[in-house]
Amino acid sequence: MELTPDNATGAETLGAVRQCVRCIYDTRIPRISFDRAGVCNYCRQHEDLDREYPTGADGRAVLDATVEEMKRAGKGKPYDVVIGVSGGCDSSYMLHLAKKEFGLRVLAAHFDNTYNSRIAVENIQRVLGALDIDLFTHVVDNAEFQRVYRSFFEASVPEIDTPVDLALAAVHYMAASKYGIKYIWEGHSFRTEGISPPGWFYMDAKYVQSIHRRYGDGKIKTLPMLWMHRWLKWMVINRIRKFRPLYYLDYNKEETKDFLSKTYGWEWYGGHHMENRTAYFVNNYYLPRKFGIDLRYSELSALIRSGQLDRREALERIAEEKPFDEGILAEIKRRVGFSDVEWDDIMSAPVSHYTQHPTYKRRFEQMRLFFFALYKAGYVTKSFYHKFCVLKDDVVESKDLFQTLGWGDDERSAGRSAA
Repeated sequence: MELTPDNATGAETLGAVRQCVRCIYDTRIPRISFDRAGVCNYCRQHEDLDREYPTGADGRAVLDATVEEMKRAGKGKPYDVVIGVSGGCDSSYMLHLAKKEFGLRVLAAHFDNTYNSRIAVENIQRVLGALDIDLFTHVVDNAEFQRVYRSFFEASVPEIDTPVDLALAAVHYMAASKYGIKYIWEGHSFRTEGISPPGWFYMDAKYVQSIHRRYGDGKIKTLPMLWMHRWLKWMVINRIRKFRPLYYLDYNKEETKDFLSKTYGWEWYGGHHMENRTAYFVNNYYLPRKFGIDLRYSELSALIRSGQLDRREALERIAEEKPFDEGILAEIKRRVGFSDVEWDDIMSAPVSHYTQHPTYKRRFEQMRLFFFALYKAGYVTKSFYHKFCVLKDDVVESKDLFQTLGWGDDERSAGRSAA
């Protein structure tokens, strides 16, 4: 069925679903709105970010000035910057950019959740070896990670990868703190990865702790946690800043993959964040089948907004079924300890939302002015400040999100079965 323009707003519609005329976001995306031209608020937000983070000569000037400051801050120390590595495209390119183009002394940092793919490991080894970059690694205890992982499945929340994402951030700070490094480079680009809608996911250490206490044994020893007091110390006392260099570059994903392959023998792993088996499982199976969340909407919409993808091609790609290796599901069930019957229960269980669990969210909101100062000084990202400190969460918004995603309309939701 073809999408047709809505007479009132210019937005395109498909049945009861309205879609942005520019990207492929539609009314199933949380907190979406359309202007009179039919363009969604996320496209307008992208335009604002484009103005705030210029590319070309202006972007290069920002990069050059930041690199000079990093080199001054790194005098007398073994390294200038920490860069997290996963074997993925963005982090691999940042290693090249920092070492080869800017002459920075780089310390790579990696968190191993015991689910790395072979391709990811080989990519890390090839790029680090070719660039002669040292590696700081933290490996979680396998049994502990499986217990925490199981707790999130039992909680029936979409943030199944939150323990890993927070551990990654914590390991970057741990490496920087150990060697007195003042800068961490992050590989995110809103022009290629998109703008994740508020409400799809939430993450903080208190959330991980509360989930594991309620659904597991509550014991966390080897999993790095971004506790509030540790995070504030790393920022306020250690003065460790975050910086996203790709925001200031005309960064083309396909060209970068080709460059990395030819220069370092780097290998493409098939999709966004699919270099790790848990990320592959979450993105290609768990989120779409249990929660109706398809992360391709963010990536493809971003590529449309940045002129790297035609909208019609994006619509064709989003209509394709996501590939999935059933062997990874079997591995997850075996390692976490779910029988087939238990897994069916997990997939059909009522879903839960982060607002139904203890988190730091209210504290972030109360500390809004403090985090605004940290954002302006380069210690936290604008997206963190906006989503965690400015946007409020409440019972009404939680119910609205359940309805938007089709999770049900009662207080906890009636849930949805696996497709």
